[in-house]
Amino acid sequence: MRKPYVILIGSASGIGKSTIASELAKELGIKHLIETDFIREIVRSIIGPDYAPALHKSSFDAYVTLKDKQRFDGNTANLISAGFEEHASFVIPAIEKVIKRAVDDYDDLVIEGVHLVPGFLDIEKFKKDASIHFFVLTADEEVHKERFVKRAMKIKRGGKHLEYFKENRIINNYLVKQALEHRVPVINNLDINETKKRMLSLIKEICKEMIFQHSVDQLELETDIILNKYGGRIMDVSYFLPGFGEPLRRKVNVYDPSEAKRFIQQLQENPKRKKDLEGLYELSGNVHRHRICAPDEESLEAMIKELENKGLLYQINKD
Repeated sequence: MRKPYVILIGSASGIGKSTIASELAKELGIKHLIETDFIREIVRSIIGPDYAPALHKSSFDAYVTLKDKQRFDGNTANLISAGFEEHASFVIPAIEKVIKRAVDDYDDLVIEGVHLVPGFLDIEKFKKDASIHFFVLTADEEVHKERFVKRAMKIKRGGKHLEYFKENRIINNYLVKQALEHRVPVINNLDINETKKRMLSLIKEICKEMIFQHSVDQLELETDIILNKYGGRIMDVSYFLPGFGEPLRRKVNVYDPSEAKRFIQQLQENPKRKKDLEGLYELSGNVHRHRICAPDEESLEAMIKELENKGLLYQINKD
């Protein structure tokens, strides 16, 4: 039997995590979807404001309760982040109890909320019994601001929330930093369907090993097809070098098109780095192997067909 899904989706307010969580739960047929705000309210009923003043503030203004503000020496971002950490730390143990109950009952579960902080949640203890996946969503500042305004107006608390956009932006940056440090996938939430596909390619093990043959200059085309067009990911790369019994394998996990674009730009801006990679390609006859994944079987097959049509896959009968 497969392990129950536990999917955690964190982000600052206004990024779109509630919409994505709902869409993902629907796609995977998961009936249990919980917001960490509800869990926080239960914790508030148990722990009073005298003992935990930060808990009884919002995530974005909890910093006002800190007693040692002077130690931040005017660093506003660190002050806001410290207040957020204090606020979230009271909710984390309850979140872990909810996860444990779902795992014990063999129930699939999606949890979404700002309190899901990479490095604070101990998800390792659930990996033996659950298929647990942690994501942090982000968006660039202008997109975030636009969504933040719409969300604030929708929930009829526009005034207060709009005043704290700067603080929420700092929390966004803090969560992204924590995610990168703890190897939690960061998904740029530009489009609902694209975000959902990217997350599904990480959740589902719909993968296939394929042998490629192309030049370094065709890397952009390869990544555009796999990452952009089909919402897939590249899990590793293996080079077949003469004189080596086993291929030279490097584990990667490329799912973000902007990350791939940055890598290709760095190659263009650094001729030595590009020449070194071209040397490795030439040694292997431009032949290398990838394990590629997709959000579903249909996308995987279409992806492979397009890679083949574009001449990027190794042909056995090739001269």
